[in-house]
Amino acid sequence: MKKNIAGLLTVLIVTALFFSGFTTKNNVDLSHYILDDEVMDYNVPNKEEMITYTKPVPAPNYSLFLGKSYVGFKEALGFKESRGNYTTINQFGYLGKYQFASATLRMIGVYNPDSFINDSRLQEEAFTAYTARNKWILRRDIKRFSGKYVNGVKVTESGILAAAHLAGAGNVKKYLRSGGTIGFSDAFGTSIGYYLKKFSGYDTSFILPNRKAKVL
Repeated sequence: MKKNIAGLLTVLIVTALFFSGFTTKNNVDLSHYILDDEVMDYNVPNKEEMITYTKPVPAPNYSLFLGKSYVGFKEALGFKESRGNYTTINQFGYLGKYQFASATLRMIGVYNPDSFINDSRLQEEAFTAYTARNKWILRRDIKRFSGKYVNGVKVTESGILAAAHLAGAGNVKKYLRSGGTIGFSDAFGTSIGYYLKKFSGYDTSFILPNRKAKVL
């Protein structure tokens, strides 16, 4: 009898230990998932609304406003010269976005037109160097004529520099000092007076006069 009782107790203890292994000592707190007295209202679009929502929405048309900044000056002049095309060569052999002559490029240290036409950074550096040279050549004329009117056009520093890019600093000097009587027009008929007006009032103070400016 004692053996039977001992055997029964052994079975009960083993069974208890077995089932206790499936219990957990950690109680999970689910109270924060309980929503008391809260009405859950879901709106599902109907067929007509789905059609409305799935219609393509036109993308907004943004444009970069550069105003009268130096970058605005460069971009406006580049657009006038070539519509901003770095790789263009016109019928007279002028190159790139700013339509440089090969002789002008050599003056500022660019000797390979092929690499120039395929290098946008080099073209921007060439424009800055050439404009700095022109600003040094025309420094006295900028000081003397800025704010005055020649042939009905108000003269500004940016207008003078743009005209020098078109016609050369020497021709701009002649135009200003003659009161506009000695003019110049390029092969397309564009005049100094036109550039003085079109590119008037930009901030070109970023460019420092430099007699020997070159592309590094």
